[in-house]
Amino acid sequence: PGNSGGTYRGLITVREAIKWSSNIVNIKILSNVGTSNSVKFLNELGMTQLDENDEELPLALGGTYHGISPLQMAAGYAMIANKGEYIEPTFYTKVEDASGTVILEAKQETKRVMTEANAYILSSILKSPVSGGTAYLCAMSGMDVAAKTGTTNEKKDRWLCGFTPYYAAATWFGYDVPERVSMPMDNPAMTIWAAVMKDVHEDLEGERFEKPKNIVTAKICMDSGRAATDECTRTYTEEFVSGTVPGKCDGHKKVEVCKETGKLATEYCPETEE
Repeated sequence: PGNSGGTYRGLITVREAIKWSSNIVNIKILSNVGTSNSVKFLNELGMTQLDENDEELPLALGGTYHGISPLQMAAGYAMIANKGEYIEPTFYTKVEDASGTVILEAKQETKRVMTEANAYILSSILKSPVSGGTAYLCAMSGMDVAAKTGTTNEKKDRWLCGFTPYYAAATWFGYDVPERVSMPMDNPAMTIWAAVMKDVHEDLEGERFEKPKNIVTAKICMDSGRAATDECTRTYTEEFVSGTVPGKCDGHKKVEVCKETGKLATEYCPETEE
């Protein structure tokens, strides 16, 4: 597997990896989490066609035997927007006869599959592609937007899945018999998603994703991924669920160096520097 654009960015955060579709990071995460655990989780989101045959690392990039439909993707992303609660999709709410009597009413399965705090963290991470990343066309003024692009090998399928505090949507662009989507423009699925969703939100007030009380921020060392100390020179601020902030960075410390040799100083060095 390769990264979007063929660029390898070295040590980067998960947030940056999602922003730029650095797929190697996602594969390493799936390897750590376990493919069987991931399939079980996706089954909880209504993607019941996935089974032990899909328990392979290509799953991290959408590589499945039977694929996932846009409806299933929309429901999965809606789960994140619904603060971790999955709601079975339906095409109707109720049917009434001429006298107003309800003769048919939808019964939707509702279940919690992710904590509210974890859903918020995922929403926060998915804002990154919209903020100057691969899904930049989806940005809306004053509105939080979370989205992720997707492209299969040889660009035979193009995806854009995402949500706002109001709506979730999934767009797929391709052919019944797969062939390369060759267009001199941005990801066409993103173009469609952005056009439709911006029109839907035109008269809605700007909203932000609601942050749960157990979300905290911490300064993180960009070299070790652990909580930064005074010795860390490259840092950034990240959000965490309370109790999950990593321990302090132990990868940096100040030492005295001999100016003459450039090596660690001893008691025989007349001039030193940190």
